[in-house]
Amino acid sequence: MFKRTVKILLAATAIGAVGCGEAAQDDVGSSEGAVLGDAIPGTNATTFAAARTNFAAAEGNADGLGPIFNEHSCGACHSEGSVGGAGQNIERRYGRLTNGVFDAMESTGGSLRQLVGIGGFNVGGLNCQSGTDANPAPGATIFAGRLATPLFGLGLVDSIPDGRFDTLASREPAAIRGIVNRVSIALPNPLDAGQRTGATRVGRFGWKGGVSNLGQFSADAYVNEMGITTSSCTGGVANRAFGTENRANRAPSNAVINGCPDDQVPGTDDDFATELNNCAGGVNELQDDVANFTFFMAHLAAPPALAITAGSTQDRGRTLFNSAALQCSGCHRTDSDIFVSTTAGGVQAGIVFAPYSDFLVHDMGRSVTASATAATRWRSPAA
Repeated sequence: MFKRTVKILLAATAIGAVGCGEAAQDDVGSSEGAVLGDAIPGTNATTFAAARTNFAAAEGNADGLGPIFNEHSCGACHSEGSVGGAGQNIERRYGRLTNGVFDAMESTGGSLRQLVGIGGFNVGGLNCQSGTDANPAPGATIFAGRLATPLFGLGLVDSIPDGRFDTLASREPAAIRGIVNRVSIALPNPLDAGQRTGATRVGRFGWKGGVSNLGQFSADAYVNEMGITTSSCTGGVANRAFGTENRANRAPSNAVINGCPDDQVPGTDDDFATELNNCAGGVNELQDDVANFTFFMAHLAAPPALAITAGSTQDRGRTLFNSAALQCSGCHRTDSDIFVSTTAGGVQAGIVFAPYSDFLVHDMGRSVTASATAATRWRSPAA
């Protein structure tokens, strides 16, 4: 199969339609006529539609929802413009300072506070109660809210080799240079042979750049935002990194309290590893829902760029964006030799895209969810 180059630009905004003064990228190329929420070229339409349906589907108590959670579906938080967009839901975070060092209060379920509990339920004749996270969390002194970010084009970002992020950092002026944030892989993507459990990869997703790949992003959100625990198979080994329930203001545990399980599905909700005979025979596969979420996000196209008319407000904004005085484009980058997709993660290679980000972390002020060494670092958002 020949390598096809397709130019796709992330959504143009009034101030940042094209970065780094690359006038040639005003041409929207093959993205003309594209619709927000489309799949990237070469994606199997049937598989994408099924994955999109799964991403938007609401889960219930019988599916393992909860015991505490924030929403019933992925699409409920990612819906602006299209399924997979940004959202209006505010994720709540909390923590405290101990001797000047940020404490995420993980022993109480921090730093994420789940907003809803499934309430009362009956299992085996026991009348059980999920409880809810206290607001404010006992002992917390720092609080913050975050909006869900859009997912358009992130599969292209996921396919980028680590070394290209090092190159980006080297190109940035020292005064604004970002830090390449390498994080441990808890759940490798089976479609990327270079990933393995416990290895490091550049963290490119999440507000803090703390997530290494879209499969891990999916499993993490499934358990923390929806309360649905999963196991997967990694090279024939059961991976249960996301198989433990959150409990209201308690340490995460599957232990029984007063004889009651965590929710209506005791233990791991979707124990894929057990279903496949503990991954015998070298099975290397994500749990099916997590795999669908990952496929949808990985193949969700970047929005088409908008044409910019010379002398327009957008044109003046672009000039300011690229100016040496503001240096916006120093971090919100469009380097066409860097942002070219590979087949890692299962997407089509050769797609050139312009995310207006370096996906590096920068010192931007106090955080409520990071270690002391990274407390003020935030990932550059895509424009």
